[in-house]
Amino acid sequence: MDIVDGKLEKYAFDRTRPEPELLRALADETYASMQSPQMLTGRLEGRFLKLLAAVSGAKQVLEIGTFTGYSALSLAEGLPEDGRVITCEIEKAHADMAQRYFDRSPHGRKIKIRMGPALETLATLPGPFDLAFIDADKSNYPAYYERIVELIRPGGLILVDNTLWSGQVLEPRDGESRAIDAVNRRIAADARVENVLLTVRDGLQVVRKLP
Repeated sequence: MDIVDGKLEKYAFDRTRPEPELLRALADETYASMQSPQMLTGRLEGRFLKLLAAVSGAKQVLEIGTFTGYSALSLAEGLPEDGRVITCEIEKAHADMAQRYFDRSPHGRKIKIRMGPALETLATLPGPFDLAFIDADKSNYPAYYERIVELIRPGGLILVDNTLWSGQVLEPRDGESRAIDAVNRRIAADARVENVLLTVRDGLQVVRKLP
């Protein structure tokens, strides 16, 4: 199920400022060499992440799910020189490719990859963070959200990707769909936050922790 008409998606893509050449190269290599390359964030959402990082004034960013590093580099681009991104990844092949591109980017020095199950990493982080981006295994979305709400400062942002899950959240039938639907319902009812669920690509929750 396409969330947005393909022609409109291309129109939006063509009229969004292009990402840096290094990110285009990263996208090309991801599609050429990785399984499930559609997990790549891509221009529309990547530029949105960069913009949100910049306008929010974030300096400390947490990412759950590095994949090949496109989103981490997009976020880092929006940070000041002393900004930092901690990104959690479990697959070594993903992390190795991401690090190669971090090493080539002027923003790569802002990024630190933490290997291992993300929930274990989250348990060791003191926070606070200004912004967090969740884009990893969907079954753990509710647990990721609950821990990250604790780690985000008041007024900080939590971004949750794939929250429409190709429309499967309308009638959740498997574990991933049910977990995404559960986190969407939890966010909408959570008195600690305010939110809007955007139909950007496969759905993006934009959540602000209330002061």
